[in-house]
Amino acid sequence: MANPMKIRAAAKDGVTEVKVLMSHEMETGQRKDASGARVPAHFITELSATWNGKVVLEAQFGTAVSRNPFLAFKFKGGARGDKVVVTWKDNKGDTRTDEAAIS
Repeated sequence: MANPMKIRAAAKDGVTEVKVLMSHEMETGQRKDASGARVPAHFITELSATWNGKVVLEAQFGTAVSRNPFLAFKFKGGARGDKVVVTWKDNKGDTRTDEAAIS
């Protein structure tokens, strides 16, 4: 399983800014290893973020996203102590969910 995501969320003036660093190899399926064999594709396909059970972001990723993707977004609302939950799913069916409290 992948390492935990690093999530920072901060509320200011009624807007919450979320920054997420995901640990994922994001292989495109185009690269070849030292023996010349193709490295199988392995990349995040779907991502969602919720706040108090409400979806605040849904995204679809593809092979053009770099290794260990960084994502930043804002949404209206959020208060100190509320939880932001981020979940991703990749093309091999692996999933990861992590959360952070808004500061």
